[in-house]
Amino acid sequence: MRTLLKLSALGLTLLLPAYLAADVRWPGEGWEVRPTQMSYQELLSSLGAAIEAEEMAVVTEVGPTEAAANRGVIIPGNRVVGVFRNDYAVQILSLSVPAMIEAPIRFYVTENEDGSATLSWKTPSHVFAPYIEQAGPELEAVAVELDEIFAAIAERSLSE
Repeated sequence: MRTLLKLSALGLTLLLPAYLAADVRWPGEGWEVRPTQMSYQELLSSLGAAIEAEEMAVVTEVGPTEAAANRGVIIPGNRVVGVFRNDYAVQILSLSVPAMIEAPIRFYVTENEDGSATLSWKTPSHVFAPYIEQAGPELEAVAVELDEIFAAIAERSLSE
């Protein structure tokens, strides 16, 4: 048992520096990144309230933090929140069946080394760009409308 505990401790010691050395540079094109002074939990809570206030829905929510902790591995907060609404899904499906693979659009909440959190997301117009040539300007209009909604969610979540 002691050997197992020593190996677990060694694994944690080896994993933490690897995580801290991970690349934290965000891609530029198509991404919105908003560092905050909020804690990870505060930002998650505020994001949830903002999604509801903007009349969208959380469709998926997943992250490795809790599962890692259940295995005895401690990593900073990390959560992907998929957001969409059925009327947009139906509208996009009527324009491009392949484009629906991109829904829900995801917000990404990450905990920083100093305890603050960052909110990031790929803009819907960037996500749907590969399908617009075939689907036409109607899909582009939906993507731009979703850009505005996602920006409003972000602004509301950062001001609460």
